[in-house]
Amino acid sequence: MRKNEAQDCEHCKSETKHKNEIALVNRIAGQVNAVGRMIEENRYCPDILNQVRAARSALKTLESRMLETHLQSCVKEAFTSGDKKAQSKKIEEIIGLFARYDSTEK
Repeated sequence: MRKNEAQDCEHCKSETKHKNEIALVNRIAGQVNAVGRMIEENRYCPDILNQVRAARSALKTLESRMLETHLQSCVKEAFTSGDKKAQSKKIEEIIGLFARYDSTEK
């Protein structure tokens, strides 16, 4: 999303919009840093892979939470507003997100 698109959504203007996800982001950062340390320390490959899997799982959780928040707030706001242009914009946005997911997961 471009910066100016957030201005259309009251939820995105909120200073607490993603406050609940900060702890998860910090956990992910810690896990990724741990992977780096483990590689530098020449740790056992399966141990490193387990840590990578944990980080990937946490990223998927973050992704799911962010999508749910977006749908429950930004997209819902566009549809309850009755603004057809805003609704179309949100639909295109979601289609674009999933199109990128499909292309990156192959």
